[in-house]
Amino acid sequence: MTLKVFNTMTKKKENFQTIEKNRVNMFVCGPTVYDYSHIGHAKTYVEFDVIAKYLRWRGFDVFYLQNITDLDDRIIQRAKETGISPKELAERFVKEYYKDMETLNVNSVTKYACATDFIPSIIKQVEILVRKGFAYRLEDGIYFDLSKFPEYGKLSGRKTSEAEDAISRIDESVQKKNKGDFCLWKKSKPDEPNWGSPFFAGRPGWHIEDTAITEDQFGPQYDVHGGARDLIFPHHEAEIAQMEAASGKKPFVRYWMHTGFLTVNGLKMAKSLGNFVTIKDALKEWTPQTLRFLFISNHYRSPIDYSIGILESAKNSLERLNDFMRNVKDGEDEFDESLIEKTREEFVKSMDDDFDTPRALAVIFDFVREVNKVGGGKKAYNLMKEFDQIFGILSDIKETKLTKEIEELIQKREEARKKRDYKTSDEIRKKLKEEFGVVLEDTKEKVRWKKTK
Repeated sequence: MTLKVFNTMTKKKENFQTIEKNRVNMFVCGPTVYDYSHIGHAKTYVEFDVIAKYLRWRGFDVFYLQNITDLDDRIIQRAKETGISPKELAERFVKEYYKDMETLNVNSVTKYACATDFIPSIIKQVEILVRKGFAYRLEDGIYFDLSKFPEYGKLSGRKTSEAEDAISRIDESVQKKNKGDFCLWKKSKPDEPNWGSPFFAGRPGWHIEDTAITEDQFGPQYDVHGGARDLIFPHHEAEIAQMEAASGKKPFVRYWMHTGFLTVNGLKMAKSLGNFVTIKDALKEWTPQTLRFLFISNHYRSPIDYSIGILESAKNSLERLNDFMRNVKDGEDEFDESLIEKTREEFVKSMDDDFDTPRALAVIFDFVREVNKVGGGKKAYNLMKEFDQIFGILSDIKETKLTKEIEELIQKREEARKKRDYKTSDEIRKKLKEEFGVVLEDTKEKVRWKKTK
């Protein structure tokens, strides 16, 4: 089977072929750390976590690099509002971001790279762009000259003339040669962080940090660049212009991958609308596994509308899988062993088709259904654990032993059922659930139980 990946650049699925055999250099745009990370971040980073883990499961050596924007205008402004330094503010929210990712089991990132740790690489790249005539100097900064890069817009399909679109994070200066020109190196104001450079004391622009970091770590070309869909323009367009202009090599990236938008109850998430949900807030109401299940039950390129209803559905579906794991943990495998191989093949087929996680989940639920018909044990359990190395959605199924009192109650209920004394049977079932947190499930073969507390 051949792994296929949808490339935003070509707008089609392509066979996945890396620059180095079995090696994947993957970069995903990380957060700007001026506040707590929100569930939109969670969606993107969980989805790329699954992608990285699947690539490793398929035998690729994956170097997953993610940047952290630890200095920009918003960080400087928020630091002024809170009365601390930009560095202190950024360090605080970097730690919070790492905590969120750890809780969500996003642990596939090989290296996190803070922008301010790569200032020499950033300055070097700006110098090259100036020397090659792709950048020019103004009083407030060094700007990229879009008129010198006619391919600008090839990722998004937008023209250079559209770069002044209001939704774009474009640097404003009345002296710019072209409206869409963006700042590579900003001249710092007296009260702002700054670094010495051949131009003037300043700080990085937004776009330049990513290409400087990836060139430092991967060289001028690499395999996969990921991020949320709203970064396609202008951010990723600017990255392409910077790196291809500086290196003279094309393509800068082989495969561009973008995650779909997340809305909340049908609306774009915004604090002004009262529907802004941080990862921390979400985790007060829902387990990390439920959030992960929600995100992977939709294709990474698809949008998600975050709501209580869809989260309840995810929770219930996930509970079915956890129930299955409890039931098969100590059981006997009574299904045809060809089911294991067939399920694994269908799982791979689904994931090889542009990481189609909803289809892969359907394969898993089909497997659960088939095993439940006849009974399963360790082999079924191990296959599910194997898949969960990628998905990270199953709860830890701990060894649970029933007390003698509970075992006696279950036995009494069985005797009552055999005598058709359903009143007593129901009373014991209720007692087990309410007092001991033990839920019984009657099957043709035997009575199964699970602990809920």
